[in-house]
Amino acid sequence: MTAPSELDDPIARFNELLRRAKDTDRSIIPEPTAMSLATSTPEGRPSVRIVLLKHVDESGFVFYTNYESRKGRELIANPFAALCFHWAPLEVQVRVEGAVKKVHPSEADMYFQSRPRGSQIGAWASKQSMPLVSEEALLQRVADLEKEYEGREVPRPPHWSGFRVAPWVIEFWQNRESRLHLRHRYARAGSKWRVEQLNP
Repeated sequence: MTAPSELDDPIARFNELLRRAKDTDRSIIPEPTAMSLATSTPEGRPSVRIVLLKHVDESGFVFYTNYESRKGRELIANPFAALCFHWAPLEVQVRVEGAVKKVHPSEADMYFQSRPRGSQIGAWASKQSMPLVSEEALLQRVADLEKEYEGREVPRPPHWSGFRVAPWVIEFWQNRESRLHLRHRYARAGSKWRVEQLNP
């Protein structure tokens, strides 16, 4: 892993690791963009799940979901989140903490139209995180929507969009012998980043 003195920009450092993960055989790292997403209720009750990173730049880490899902409701009520990327074959981990904002509707529209049509239909059909009456009812809902949108573009549902985690802390972890792991933490300091090495 590149030392902070050689790479002071944590986003560039992250992108280099992501590139390495994507270049690794998919039989070894099946989904390089997978990340743990931790949210919590306003009362501080946490939950965590795996989602997929769809975009990252200086403004933050973007993923998409149903705003009416558990994570969507929690992020709207308590707009802070933590992310964790763990690429075991590379022996590295990246942790991100920050504030969360909804992406601009035009950004969400553009991404939604790039999705497979089946995923677009699914975004309308699924009442994500809600109790399922029956599998048959869900499949019927899918069939009805396929018929409704046959021969035309599927619009983005108003309840389906993206969130951007704007990081205030990014920590890089690299495995080393005797559990003397290498840890560097970048903390936002205005428009710049302050970096320090942490005890393992």
